[in-house]
Amino acid sequence: MPDTPHAAELIDAVTAFLRDTAIPGLSGRAAFDARVAANVLDIVARELRLAPAAQAAEHERLRVLLGADGTLAELNRRLCEGIASGRLDATTPGLADHLWAVTLAKLAVDQPGYSSYRQIVDPEETLP
Repeated sequence: MPDTPHAAELIDAVTAFLRDTAIPGLSGRAAFDARVAANVLDIVARELRLAPAAQAAEHERLRVLLGADGTLAELNRRLCEGIASGRLDATTPGLADHLWAVTLAKLAVDQPGYSSYRQIVDPEETLP
């Protein structure tokens, strides 16, 4: 049995209602708050769509980088401890690539319109 609509699709519907129906009829603080709410819902929908794959990739990179198993939270804690202690640094193979990948994955959820991010993921794009 298909599980439709997906949670992200439900959020998209609420966001569309806010932007297309509610916000045009609002003014002042209420309009501002509704725009903020719509933006928050956009972030939640992107997280629902993108986070599972991003977290799986992050988990696998950490397993390889640290040579250890554990939950994503445990491996991130070990990574932070390794960096803080100096055991891991800029010369550690794979560390810079991992940190870059995590940063891009977070930007894809939080700020996909950020111009520097867009230039990195699509260097051919012409920005206004």
